[in-house]
Amino acid sequence: MYSMTGFGKGEYRKNGTEIVVELKSVNNRYLDVSVKAPHIFSSYEEPIRAKLREKIARGHIDVFVGYLDKSERPKKLYLDLAAAEAYVQAAKTLKERFPEASDDLSLTFLLRAPDVIKPEEDRSEDDEIASGLFEALDMAIENLKDMRRKEGERLKADLLSRMETIKTLREEIARRAPLVSEDYRKKLTERILEYLDGKADETRILTEAAVFADKCNIDEELTRLSSHIAEFCKICAEQTAGRKLDFLIQEFNRECNTICSKSNDSSITRSALDMKNEIEKVREQIQNIE
Repeated sequence: MYSMTGFGKGEYRKNGTEIVVELKSVNNRYLDVSVKAPHIFSSYEEPIRAKLREKIARGHIDVFVGYLDKSERPKKLYLDLAAAEAYVQAAKTLKERFPEASDDLSLTFLLRAPDVIKPEEDRSEDDEIASGLFEALDMAIENLKDMRRKEGERLKADLLSRMETIKTLREEIARRAPLVSEDYRKKLTERILEYLDGKADETRILTEAAVFADKCNIDEELTRLSSHIAEFCKICAEQTAGRKLDFLIQEFNRECNTICSKSNDSSITRSALDMKNEIEKVREQIQNIE
């Protein structure tokens, strides 16, 4: 089981190139990735998202990329001779058209002319930056997952502990439930005898008690609760359990509400309300699970 909250950091430091990737994740219904990186990494934003989609299922993840280049690589320049020749030809044409104009055509002029000298892209440098970025990203993802796993184990322990409390409350209700109709029958008999001076129709009393017992019967709800508890513990063993548990805890709440409405007994109602309190705490914790 994994939590959706965590932090992970990865670093790449080699040949004067320093790349730091930090990942911060919080709760979210789906996977949502936000990338904040220097312009040099703009073309890698979608590959970063794709890498995270491979490793993580849910959560909002902020990706922060830091970059520092301390290398002293020799700079390469590209000389565009065609552009230089075009400038020279243009200068000659202007000289013929305006012979009185002074001629200051020189190498310095050509070097300053746009597009004659261009920095030459070093593909090996780009490859090194990309390699360093994803090396740092992989490290950050592993650290993030490790933190989310540890937090997830703590959440799992808390959820299972609360599920034991719910199981205990369910057993208390199950022990009390069969006694409710019998208590009602006794109270009904006492009232009738009191109002009718000791004369009562036993058949009528039994009929009323049977109708009451049918209305307040919660055997089905208790059976479903037992099934839900077992299924909850089974799902907790899965790595990505958040969505399943979120759906299942709604079923817990539905059964508990039905028990409260049908119980007609203060002891059962009290235990059911305690159960609803535990169910709400479980529901809140589930929102943190991937």
